Amino acid sequence: MSTLEDIYTGALRLLAPATPLLARGNGKLAQGIRGRRDAVEHLEGWARAERDRSRPLVWFHAPSVGEGLQARAVLTSLLELLPQVQTAYTYFSPSAVAFANRIPAGVTGYLPIDLPEQMDRCIRALHPSAIVFSKTEIWPNLTRAAEAHHVPLLLLSATLPESSSRLRQPTRALLAASHQRLYRVGAISAEHARRFERLGVSRRSIAVTGDARFDQVAQRARGVDRSSELLRGLAAPGSVTVVAGSTWAEDETHLVNALAAARTAGSSIRAIMAPHEPGEDHLLELEKRLDEQQLPHRRLADRPSAEGAEVILIDRVGILGDLYALADIAYVGGGFGTAGIHSVLEPAAFGTPVLFGPRHSNAREAAELVASGGAFEVRSTRELTDQLGRLAGDDAFRRATGERAQTYVDAGLGAAERSARLILLAMEEREK
Repeated sequence: MSTLEDIYTGALRLLAPATPLLARGNGKLAQGIRGRRDAVEHLEGWARAERDRSRPLVWFHAPSVGEGLQARAVLTSLLELLPQVQTAYTYFSPSAVAFANRIPAGVTGYLPIDLPEQMDRCIRALHPSAIVFSKTEIWPNLTRAAEAHHVPLLLLSATLPESSSRLRQPTRALLAASHQRLYRVGAISAEHARRFERLGVSRRSIAVTGDARFDQVAQRARGVDRSSELLRGLAAPGSVTVVAGSTWAEDETHLVNALAAARTAGSSIRAIMAPHEPGEDHLLELEKRLDEQQLPHRRLADRPSAEGAEVILIDRVGILGDLYALADIAYVGGGFGTAGIHSVLEPAAFGTPVLFGPRHSNAREAAELVASGGAFEVRSTRELTDQLGRLAGDDAFRRATGERAQTYVDAGLGAAERSARLILLAMEEREK
């Protein structure tokens, strides 16, 4: 263990007496602390009851939902390639609790606190054949315990942008030993693969396997039931439907003004707006803006009619992936604020033209989708208005743009299977 890892572990121990106080309330920190109280015992209990040591087990870890979507695609592919494998799935963020319950793993739960004795207990109980991290997050004492028990560690859909704090001190120094313990890295691109070498990962340990999110969004798009009550009720033949997903207030300011301008210009555009956080206060403020522009609107809970050029406000979460099936045009939120742009791959997987604001450096696929001709960056209300009008008014142009978006997604497929095969290879090599 490095000196910095000693300091890191000591800091975790010093924080332990404060956890009862930090566990109070409903914030994410408090929820996470409470969720970890019995995390080790939860995994040990499952292992005593269900672990069959004649079968291999792969332990997947993803910090939150975004990384979990990638991990789920790989886990599903692994189950297809090796049906007898057992799987465990852990997460860090409380926001991933509901998502984890839909993972087809033998056991799911919070990752325990990253202390040596806790991680050692987990590995002894689960007896994993491999441990897989998704996208970015690795933990020093978990990697150290895995190395002590000769368990291969993999980082899949591995992402390392130039702006990452992992390339800068002190994070780089703290995680140096953990990165060097990685047995295999499956990077999303050659560019990202080269950066992992700068962290001390051996070149022979790195492969370019791609981003499993492409497989995940394509599978999700194929599985949408277009005849469902939700989608049938919101369908509006004869109108051009814009689905605006995961929007923030900054996005909505531009969207409302652009929709008002399009209506004035005579465009038959109907909008479905799904705010990132559809709380009552946010919805009331959005409704106020729509009223100011004299745009008729209703909430989904009010069972709105889909006829006319009205705005339908989505007042619950968990259905955006289905709503994109209705989109003739998609707008993805986050590009006008500071939160970072949300997934542009979800609407692109439906063959839908995509629009988004100028701040999208957190998502490489946004720029790539623009370069492919399947999306457009808009930097102002005027640009958003112009692009909406152009796409709504030219059916051939809209279809061609959507086809290019679909082609971009199709070109990225296969990463989940390549990643799963990398896990199998690592397991086979360690058995020799």
